[in-house]
Amino acid sequence: MGKKQTEVFVANTEQQLEDVYRVRREVFVNEQGVPESIEIDDKEIDAVHFIVYVHNVPVGAGRFRMLEEVAKVERVCVLQEYRKHGVGALLMEKMEDVAKQKGVTKLSLNAQTHAEDFYKKAGYQTVSNTFYDAGILHVRMEKELKNNSCI
Repeated sequence: MGKKQTEVFVANTEQQLEDVYRVRREVFVNEQGVPESIEIDDKEIDAVHFIVYVHNVPVGAGRFRMLEEVAKVERVCVLQEYRKHGVGALLMEKMEDVAKQKGVTKLSLNAQTHAEDFYKKAGYQTVSNTFYDAGILHVRMEKELKNNSCI
């Protein structure tokens, strides 16, 4: 999956938001068995949503919410057949870029333990013991964002 055929957007249109929810529903509800009442929550309106397309097909999604100068990364997912092809890494890069533009100095997330290595490769550090969320084992992770401005 080359970068040219893969595009990551901040989901601003009604269609893009529909695609975000479709991908999340497929991964979290259908694949992992998370109840939809938990997966779609009251924080959707406060979040910046992201959608990944490969050849115009929605295949990945995520969101973050601003908590002062920290952005909480949530609901990061990629459809099963598109995993291990760099889609998730591109999604995380775009989320970081947008967070930096908003003045964010730190990202935090709760990672499913099977995805902990993915986030470590993206520069996150584990900062908690394991815990359950929606019946799935997680760890809390954080990443400091460096300011790219020149002095």
